[in-house]
Amino acid sequence: MASQLFAKKPLNVIMQEATATHEHSLKRSLGPINLVTLGIGAIIGTGIFTLTGVAAAQFAGPAVVLSFVVAGIGCIFAGLCYAEFAAMIPISGSAYTYGYATMGELVAWIIGWALVLEYAFGAATVAVGWSGYVSSLLGYFGAKLPFNPTPSIAFSLFGHALSAKVDIFAFAAIVIVTAILVIGVRESANFNSGAVMIKVSVVLIFIGLAVVYAFGHRSHMIANWHPFIPKNLGQFGQFGWSGIMRGASLVFFAYIGFDAVSTAAQESRNPQKDMPFGILGSLIICTILYILVSGLLTGVKNYTTLNSPDPVAEGAAAIGVGWGIVAVDIGAIAGLASVMLVMLLGQSRILYTMAHDGLLPQWISRIHGRFRTPYLTSIAVGCFVAFLAAFFPIVFLGLLVSLGTLLAFTIVCLGVWIMRVKRPDIPRPFRAPWVPFVPIAGMVISLTLMATGTLAAKIAFGSWLVVGLVIYFGYSRKHSQLRIRARG
Repeated sequence: MASQLFAKKPLNVIMQEATATHEHSLKRSLGPINLVTLGIGAIIGTGIFTLTGVAAAQFAGPAVVLSFVVAGIGCIFAGLCYAEFAAMIPISGSAYTYGYATMGELVAWIIGWALVLEYAFGAATVAVGWSGYVSSLLGYFGAKLPFNPTPSIAFSLFGHALSAKVDIFAFAAIVIVTAILVIGVRESANFNSGAVMIKVSVVLIFIGLAVVYAFGHRSHMIANWHPFIPKNLGQFGQFGWSGIMRGASLVFFAYIGFDAVSTAAQESRNPQKDMPFGILGSLIICTILYILVSGLLTGVKNYTTLNSPDPVAEGAAAIGVGWGIVAVDIGAIAGLASVMLVMLLGQSRILYTMAHDGLLPQWISRIHGRFRTPYLTSIAVGCFVAFLAAFFPIVFLGLLVSLGTLLAFTIVCLGVWIMRVKRPDIPRPFRAPWVPFVPIAGMVISLTLMATGTLAAKIAFGSWLVVGLVIYFGYSRKHSQLRIRARG
């Protein structure tokens, strides 16, 4: 039984699936620029517009710049491993497929189930944040809505009267993004590219305004940057070097999303060359933008006042440019919309690949005759995520996102190391440098950040994995295409 649980999917089968072209295959329509914007679309969002201020105010002070550097280095290690796998195994499925090829079916299922959590709950979290920015922008213009965007509903559970808020804007955002994904990946990529252009432009506008402000208010900027590393307050994580590391564990999640590029491998025109370009290109661009924004933001406005959901907008207000606040709000709305799109895109493509392998019902992998997209999966995922976004608070949703991502990062790094040892003969259009140092460093950083998670998040994540294992042993093992072929 153990050998069956860890049976690996043959690489020749994976490569045949990657190059197959038939009526049930995904449409190859994405170029290198599409993939870079796909990565930027997933990465830039909640992190740069929200987490920058929280990390500076609570943990690192102006040294949040160093927190972004540490987190960026960790992501580069994982990104190099993702790039090698994405070029070597150009098929949808991301870490799931890589785990299947290197560590077997059970490990692949665990990764896939963790990624389902990451993308579903992550998209719902972003939708709630998007709703907040929309409400903020409408409030800025004094718009009066004919309805309450977050009404409360009352219900009874086991005789207890309870109430919950319904976020109508968040629900509507997921419905719209789902419709775009059903229409087609090219249209989705074009929508994402437009959103990326808007939010990157807004980020660059803020950087430009802050640089101009710095030349006229040098003494003010220097005063806000002093001390660059605030003195530790006596507890781990409250400023000082430990605060920088805790800040890194927080802003690390601002980078979540570059792995979504690898889920579009089967829709890339030239995946062997374009996938590494898309993954590493988006990571490098976003890291540079994060460092610039965090450094300038803490110079424009004292870090102690940045503990808010819209620190970049507050920075624009401190500069004294009124229209900058509106621009930041619009950029955040566009940015978070593109993050939702990429997360839901990655979610449906992972489920598509798992269903193609027989681990989930076959209807999930059904392709629309006209749009050539996994439309049933997109609709089902959209309904589930819309429900999460409408009824659950952002704090609850956000608790569960990071652990799934870090587990996937760890297994991908381990998989690259295993493949280099066991299958050095396989052609690798892109090779991660300094193996085994790079995968080991990626694993160490990911596991360290997992250990810093809260107990509640670990319990919730463990419960999610238990549910996944029940599904695997109850359904997936019996219908696995790998096992059916083995029985012959």
